[in-house]
Formats: sequence, C-alpha cells, structure tokens
Amino acid sequence: MSMKWTSALLLLQLACYFSSGSCGKVLVWPTGYSHWMNIQTILDELVERGHEVVVVTSSAFIVTIPNQPSAIKFEIYHTSISKSEFESLVKNILDDYTYDMPKDSYWSYSVKSQDILWKYFDVLQQFCADAVKNKRLMKKLQESRFDLILADAVGPCGELLAELLNVPFVYTLRFTPGYEFEKHIGKLPIPPSYAPVVLSELSDQMTFMERVKNMIYVLYFDFWFQGINHRKWNEFYSEILGRPTTLAETMGKAEMWLIRTYWDFEFPRPFLPNFEFVGGLHCKPAKPLPKEMEEFAQSSGENGIVVFTLGSMVSNMPEDRANAIASALAQIPQKVLWRFDGKRPDTLGANTRLYKWIPQNDLLGHPKTKAFITHGGTNGIYEAIYHGVPMVGIPLFADQPDNIAHMMAKGAAVRVDFDKLSSTDLLNALKKVINDPSYKENVMKLSRIQHDQPMKPLDRAVFWIEFVMRNKGAKHLRPASHDLTWVQYHSLDVIGFLLACVATAVYVITKCCLFCYQKFVKTRKNKRE
Repeated sequence: MSMKWTSALLLLQLACYFSSGSCGKVLVWPTGYSHWMNIQTILDELVERGHEVVVVTSSAFIVTIPNQPSAIKFEIYHTSISKSEFESLVKNILDDYTYDMPKDSYWSYSVKSQDILWKYFDVLQQFCADAVKNKRLMKKLQESRFDLILADAVGPCGELLAELLNVPFVYTLRFTPGYEFEKHIGKLPIPPSYAPVVLSELSDQMTFMERVKNMIYVLYFDFWFQGINHRKWNEFYSEILGRPTTLAETMGKAEMWLIRTYWDFEFPRPFLPNFEFVGGLHCKPAKPLPKEMEEFAQSSGENGIVVFTLGSMVSNMPEDRANAIASALAQIPQKVLWRFDGKRPDTLGANTRLYKWIPQNDLLGHPKTKAFITHGGTNGIYEAIYHGVPMVGIPLFADQPDNIAHMMAKGAAVRVDFDKLSSTDLLNALKKVINDPSYKENVMKLSRIQHDQPMKPLDRAVFWIEFVMRNKGAKHLRPASHDLTWVQYHSLDVIGFLLACVATAVYVITKCCLFCYQKFVKTRKNKRE
C-alpha cells in the first residue's frame, strides 16, 4: 500500500478512536458479479468510517480487486479449482439459464434450476473447504481478532468462519428461491394469502386461482425444492466443527439480515426486527458523462436517449435476436446507447451506438434519458427507480422475470419475452413506455419513495453492522421462533392438544348423555311393568 493510503487510513482510524472508539475489524466472505457490487459499496463506506476491512476470497473466485491501492485488504487463498474452470462453470450455468431452460413449464424449470444450483453450490463447498482446512489462513484469521463477519447468504461459509472464529456475523441477501433461507432459516413470516412467493411472478393483488397457484408454489418450495444440497452441507459442517450440526442451525445464528430491496420494490408483508431492507444502497447521483457520450446524448434533441444493457454476464447473444433488437431500435426517434459485446448487427441503425461498457448509473441520471431497456437485474432496476426512468424488461433468468413482474405491477415497466423476441414487440414496448405518461409518473412515484427515507439505505446498512460490532451481537432482536421445532412453530402441538381436549369433552358429554338416556328409558320401562 502506498504512503498516501497508509497515512489516510491511519488518520481515519485515529479520528474514529478519538470520536467514538467504535472502529472495528470486519472480515468479509463475498460472492461475485452484481452481488459483489453491493457489498463493495458497504465496504467502501466502512473504510471511510475508519474500520479495517479484510476480504477473504479464493484464487478462483470472481470479485473485482482494485488495480489501484485501496484501503480494503484482500486475503487470497489457493483453491483446488482454477479460475478458468470456475469461469467456465459460471458461463455454462448462464447459458443453460438463458437459452436451454424449459420455459413452458414452471415445474420443469424449477427441477432443472435445482440441478444447476446444486452443481454451483458443490463448487462453493469446495471453496469453503479449501479455506477452513488451510491452517495458515485460519491461524492468521484467528490472530487478527475480527469483530464481525459480513457475508452473502447465497455463498455459504461465512457463518462457518464466524463459528470457528467465535465472532458475530451479518448477512447481505437479495433472495433465495421460495424464500428458502429467509423463511426456514431466518424465520421470516411470509403469508401466502397476500405475499407472493419469490419467482412466482405474482403480485399481492391475487385472484382466487392465483392464490391457489401461490399456495401450490409454497408447498412445492417448502417440501420439495432445495436450492442447496443440505445433506452434503450438514455433513461438511459437522465434520469441520467436530459435532453434529446443520447448515440451517449455523446460518440461523445470523445477527442481522440486510435485504437488498425496499418497499418501492417489495409488496408489503411482515418482517422481523433483525431484518432490514436496504435496497438501492449502491445508488448515487449521476456524474458527468464522457465527452463523446455527452455529445451523442445532446445530439438527440428533444427526443432524448434510450439506455440498453442486458448486464455484464451475457455476452453471446444469437445473431438473429441481435438483429431483431437492432432493427427495432433503428425505428425510434431517440438515440440509443447499447452495451453490446458481440458481432455488430447487420440491421444496426444510425441512431444506435454500441459500447462494451457504459456508465449505467450516470446515463440513467442524465436529463435526456427517456427509457431503460434492461434484463431486470436488481441493481439496474434500483438505479432506474432512483433516477425515475421507465423500463422495458427483457428478463433472462433467476430473479429477473420476477423483478420485472414487480415493476409491471407498479406500472413502471413493460415486458418483452427474450425467447420470442421480435422487432415489432420491442418497438411497441418502447413506444408505450416513452409515449404513455403514466409509466413516467409511476416510476417517479417509486423514485420519491426511494428518496423519502429517514436515513439513506447505505447509512442504515452500515449502522446495523456497527451496532452488532458495538454490542457484540443483536440477540435481543432474534425471535424465539429459532428455538421452536417445525411442529411448535406452526402450533400443531397446541392445535392437536386443543382438538384432543375437545374430542375428550365431546366423548365424555356424549357418554354422559347416553348413560342418562339409558337410565331414563330403563326407569320408564320399569314403571310400565
């Protein structure tokens, strides 16, 4: 680290020491891609406040390590899986989800999703094993005496490290299929009568048949679907800790769950005191565009511009779909900035420019932006909400269809099916969100909700992390439901007892009535004789 960064870090720690004495040491177990973007935002803020941050990651994992000197430290350990092997696995998973998934049947889609997720989590388990069995690494982490571990719940192992190092831990999370972790491990109540199951693409305004559908999804996710092979992880955690345990038991010890959505996106439902919604924590005011992009945007005149990206994880779009998209874009009066890394489409119009990378947040915050064509990733949706830009959704996989369904329910987006994409469909969708003022009005309402909070989402996330460090945990926020069995949680034992009492009372009363009746009949018979 350069002398400049060393001096800056020293000053921050000194300032923290003299102001509150609450600076701590945070160990981070991250996941990659867009998940890393969110957690990195939190880490930068923690560093700004004088905390020491160490990210432990394997040599194969995909996180962005700064090229320039940074106050965030990285502890990189060797793993038996190479970076190229892991990148190949991720690419195959994305290709399967984007192009080869059975979209006509929800059940077939879910079954194949489970198979794909199990393969992915098997690799994550190997990463975890290579970390906790690395004696040099574990000794170094033990000697560092961390105050807290910050982990992404969809990349298990952070909770195991917390158990081994005997420190509290906090989760950051977007969702798990069927709320598998939130509901069954975090004990978050999710009433199926009005809270749609994640990935169901339903809203909270359900018809009777949609409520039936939602209940079937609940039963499916509760009793059949498992995004992670719990048996393998239970055996692994028991082996490492030297005592019988389960993944759910270890994860259930989380002090706080920082959920990366908010009520501008979510449908209202109950939540627990150790769950905080911090959606949009990465959003920020737009910065000036690069000169060439600014000139292109200004050349659009009153028509404005359209921003188009399907994210950083999709790079091999079929030529026929790329040409269909380009043909639709060529027919609108707006200028288009398209993030695209592939063969230049033959139908590309003069109003469209291709870029391998675009400053998405800055473009969405530009006053000339009229619409955002997006795959429906949570980060992009929140940037669009933050800046008040209506959306055309082209969801590809995972939570993206559900995210777009939420925006459609709130009147801020139109969806186009990627598998059946035609120029006409995309053109009509664009005209609708640009020319119909209701879409702009609705997304601006969501934007006002996002901005009108007692404290910024990032400040709220950091507050709770610091709270856990200051208080050595947050057990007073932990619901007693963690100590109940499934039968006790659903009061089945109480219901059974009460039913038994009622049955006993009915039986006794019935017997008494029969006895009295028989006595009465016998008495009358004796009198007649």
